Amino acid sequence: MLTQNAIALLQDLIRLESFSGAEDRTAARIEEWFSSYDIAFQRKDNNIWATNNYFDHKKPTLLLNSHHDTVCPNQGYTRNPYSPDIEDGKLYGLGSNDAGGALVSLIACFTHFYKQENLDYNLLMVASAEEESAGKKSLRYLIPDLPQIDVAIVGEPTLIDLAIAEKGLVVFDLSLKGTASHAAHPNEDNPLMKLPKLLKAIDELEFEKVSPLLGPVKATLTQLNAGSQHNVVPSEVNMVLDVRVNECYSNKEIEQIIQSSLDCEVKARSLILKSSSIDPDHPLVKAGIALGKKTYGSPTLSDQAGLDCPSLKLGPGDSTRSHSANEFIFVREIEEGITFYINLLNQIL
Repeated sequence: MLTQNAIALLQDLIRLESFSGAEDRTAARIEEWFSSYDIAFQRKDNNIWATNNYFDHKKPTLLLNSHHDTVCPNQGYTRNPYSPDIEDGKLYGLGSNDAGGALVSLIACFTHFYKQENLDYNLLMVASAEEESAGKKSLRYLIPDLPQIDVAIVGEPTLIDLAIAEKGLVVFDLSLKGTASHAAHPNEDNPLMKLPKLLKAIDELEFEKVSPLLGPVKATLTQLNAGSQHNVVPSEVNMVLDVRVNECYSNKEIEQIIQSSLDCEVKARSLILKSSSIDPDHPLVKAGIALGKKTYGSPTLSDQAGLDCPSLKLGPGDSTRSHSANEFIFVREIEEGITFYINLLNQIL
């Protein structure tokens, strides 16, 4: 019955538009779930959270977290993105795979353990908002209001394998300055002519620390903009550098390397989207491996970026389906996800 109710919850969530920053209706539906099971909960903006009935501040706390916001449906949809149809074992709909399946599976798991006594860990369930946009009112905004978190499971589609590390992200705005002039006149300070040297420096960026799980830090030039007319030398060239950070570096260290390596103006948009990891010998990871799952490093961001504790990314669904047209998750994946989460926590609780 718990599994059936979880699938019905996901169908209801799909019916409700919940773009980042506008998740009020899905937040209200999640509140209904907690109320129906007599689970005390709290809400801050569109974030909903609850602790287990026998919460003990002397015990370590395990966070169970996933998000209920979605991206906008892309133009490739041929189905109604808000119609949670089940066909051939697939549950269709926007947010079904990313990360509705993981969210309802974690909520069901939390509900299963809610009234159990003498657990070795406290449980903290958070259904968070604004994950897709890394918004100001996402999980990290909620942290000051929550109990201290010692370890976390972040629900995202991982094929129920164990993502024990996740890359962080720093986006840099680069500005190569020069002197504006009429194209007909001499100009020894044309910023476009300085561009080859800078591009070479970007290509030769070196990050010596290579992660066995996430590989090297990856810096990619993704945008370039300069000039407005054929007869005007621009005063600057503006670029965007996307840097995916492994767990061997802090984002501040990456900023320092970029600033010292590139002869241009460098400005990081934010340093908060940091990499994350959990020790392969952590009991949570060992329990997952004992249940037949493999470990890997994830290149995609999640709410883990807002956590300072060890964290594991884990959930039903397939990351390659995320943000795709006609998004879906297999019903059996949700059933397996709930069972696996419960079996995993049974090993450590």
